[in-house]
Amino acid sequence: MLGTGMLILLGGGVVANVLLAKSKGIDGGWLLINFGWGLAVFSGVFVAFSSGGHINPAVTAGIWASGAEEFGPGIEVSAGNFVAYVGAQLVGAFLGAVVVYLAYKKHFDETPDSGAKLAIFSTGPAIRSYGWNTVTEVIGTFVLVFVVLSFGNWPGDLGPLAAALLVTGIGASLGGPTGYAINPARDLGPRIAHALLPIKGKGGSDWSYSWVPIVGPLIGGVAGGLLAGAIY
Repeated sequence: MLGTGMLILLGGGVVANVLLAKSKGIDGGWLLINFGWGLAVFSGVFVAFSSGGHINPAVTAGIWASGAEEFGPGIEVSAGNFVAYVGAQLVGAFLGAVVVYLAYKKHFDETPDSGAKLAIFSTGPAIRSYGWNTVTEVIGTFVLVFVVLSFGNWPGDLGPLAAALLVTGIGASLGGPTGYAINPARDLGPRIAHALLPIKGKGGSDWSYSWVPIVGPLIGGVAGGLLAGAIY
């Protein structure tokens, strides 16, 4: 919960910094967002390291699909523990999004663009095509999970830094079509926060798209886990 909360606080925070009116980081660009999310992963994985460091239901599902015996040190792979992880990840993501809102409250008030406000909380497609948007999320999350599960085969340990660099690379390479959710909790928890928070002029929460960053990452995560389990 704390790790995913830190992920969303810093990840949503960099998007707010780039998009919201009168922010000192406004118009910082796509690469600033990519690096900000990478460092958000770096921080979140460190915070959650004692429970395995996975702050993403797609990664948790991929670990299960890989045939691993533990989600984290002393935490066996089971349906009950999977539900506990996902529940904690969702709660953490929701709370992280609320804190982003508190940090940027005055800038939310000064920003007229409801789409920019929603983009801080959840992803959306550059070209709306639900099937192809799902394919993009499957591919991005497959890369995430497959490469994360391959880390253990390297004779050394970069720890959370490796995951941070990987997510930065995924954003820079594959993030353009959908904003690279690659994490169901990262999208759903903050989207719920957007719907509930009293954000001035926020508009709708785009629930018609909300299934894409859930279904796509879960498919990609399981596929990445299955392949990693077969190879490694």
